[in-house]
Amino acid sequence: MMRAATLSSFGPPEVLEETTLKEPQAGPGEVRVRVRAAGVLPFDVRVRGGWTPPFIKREFPMVLGNEFAGVVDQAGEGVATFAPGDEVLGYSVLGAYAEYLTVPADQIVRKPADMPWEIAAGFPGNGQGAHMALSTVGVEPGDTVLINAAAGGFGTFAVQLALAWGAGTVIGTASERNHDHLRALGAVPVTYGEGLEERVRAIAPDGVDAAVDAAGPEALRASVAVAKNRDRVVTMIATEEAERLGLRDVAGARSAERLAELVDLYTEGKVTIHLRATHPLARAAEAHRDVESGHGRGKVVLTVD
Repeated sequence: MMRAATLSSFGPPEVLEETTLKEPQAGPGEVRVRVRAAGVLPFDVRVRGGWTPPFIKREFPMVLGNEFAGVVDQAGEGVATFAPGDEVLGYSVLGAYAEYLTVPADQIVRKPADMPWEIAAGFPGNGQGAHMALSTVGVEPGDTVLINAAAGGFGTFAVQLALAWGAGTVIGTASERNHDHLRALGAVPVTYGEGLEERVRAIAPDGVDAAVDAAGPEALRASVAVAKNRDRVVTMIATEEAERLGLRDVAGARSAERLAELVDLYTEGKVTIHLRATHPLARAAEAHRDVESGHGRGKVVLTVD
């Protein structure tokens, strides 16, 4: 048996409880990973609240978590690229809030020896999300890029990645208490909320070349207003508003190749995960409250001893 943070129903954070479940076994083409840490994403929060996209079965008990880091302890039939003892990070749809999970072997990559477990667990979700968003808007050397909600887990990564790809100026929106954090990342901070368009234009009078939103409809509308080309504006959360505005969707999907590229950037010192908080598995509900608040800087991670 294994410990896991599970849902027996949808609802507020309190529906997350630590229970015991039968350990999964690696099938053909799969590995089983002994989880050391799991990232907590807004996606997890939405599923816990009752949002279930078509690729998720509404079955209980449900184990959330779709990014993780840990040690391979089983390799299924046909897996030649990984073996028990390999330290890895990877992604799934569900299942990471547990001591063990099984995933296809093409959804993990090797963890650098000097990468802490908590940092590794935060790469597969926010990192790949930032990669897909910035790839969709086509960040190019010298571009002025606007990142809304730049101090959060996704935004912090997006700022670093845009600069790593050669952006000339990255403007990041955040509350004033997080402005020093954004300056340390290399971004120009602006306060979100009413008047955002004017504050961005004070920095970029001719407008921004690309914009990525993770704040919501109001910030997305301001992004469109200051963008030179609305085809280079995307949102991670305000999908209904994006459809109303006729904006494109974020393109691409998570992959081991995309994740490996981000890990290489980490080893080069160009990107990392900034931890907001770590919580033990038994306090998954508190971790969800932290993420759901919409405040704070960096990433929230669960540790699994």
